[in-house]
Amino acid sequence: MKRIQYFKYGNPEELSLADVDQPKPGRGQILVRVKAASVNPMDWKIRRGEMKMLSGSRFPRGLGHDFSGVVDAVGPDVERFKVGDEVFGAASIRHAGAFAEYVVADEKNIAPKPTNITFEQAATLTVVGSAAWIGLIAKAKLSAGQSVLVTGCLGGVGRSAVQIARMQGAIVTGSCRASGRAEAQALGVSEVIDYNAFEIGAYRRRFDVIFDTAGALSLRQCGAMLRKGGRSLHIVPTPAKMIGCLFSPRHHIVIANPTPESFAGISEAAAQDRLAPVIGRVVPLSEAIPAIIALEKTGNPKGKLVIAPMA
Repeated sequence: MKRIQYFKYGNPEELSLADVDQPKPGRGQILVRVKAASVNPMDWKIRRGEMKMLSGSRFPRGLGHDFSGVVDAVGPDVERFKVGDEVFGAASIRHAGAFAEYVVADEKNIAPKPTNITFEQAATLTVVGSAAWIGLIAKAKLSAGQSVLVTGCLGGVGRSAVQIARMQGAIVTGSCRASGRAEAQALGVSEVIDYNAFEIGAYRRRFDVIFDTAGALSLRQCGAMLRKGGRSLHIVPTPAKMIGCLFSPRHHIVIANPTPESFAGISEAAAQDRLAPVIGRVVPLSEAIPAIIALEKTGNPKGKLVIAPMA
């Protein structure tokens, strides 16, 4: 089979599309014939070596985590899935390899694909949807009527966070480029802030929850804008934030590690057409490397980059 892989951490030039042996599922694992996969910033951060503590040092390494497809084989002790089931999920950080014709993933990191969405749409859900769900629902306990600030509200996690917050009945303020104002308003953002003109002082004690998906705010800035009992959520774990979050119950690092609850939540939301990440571009596996490199250099497009290994 073909997959995108690399032999050492480093620059994009390390990536290659190679012929490799088809993997076999182990205990509690599932082999999925990949119909679509989507690209997240964590993919190139891992390739650069920025997450070595989690990703390990075994090479060659496959690239990619989010995927959707059809179950091709199941390992021992798999109970919830059978060959032919349509699924979506994420490969583990340590093993990765979703940008391929086949991928192996743990049963716990896979869920049935909602029948009303395409494989391409399903492939965009797991990482960004789980990060938003775990942050807002599991950690912040978001409830109706609360006020939420989402920085980077038109990014992958930001867009999902806005939709999930709106589902919960929260009032959403979001920051993005000035050119994205109309798009953010259409998504459900009540007040749109130009991130270049964001003045912290104007929002003191304003929010019950701050979800900093852009890595734009310090813990001190978040604290100034939080109401009593409020919480801030962070997906860009700088050393300062990691230390600060260890010692404060108000601030939390969010890791997009899918849980049964997050899968259930995002699956139901997608099935009800209430959670829908935007797809910006779909490319075949043969054209994926230059598309990934371009995305890494230019930042978020208007929607997710999706790789479709098989029709």
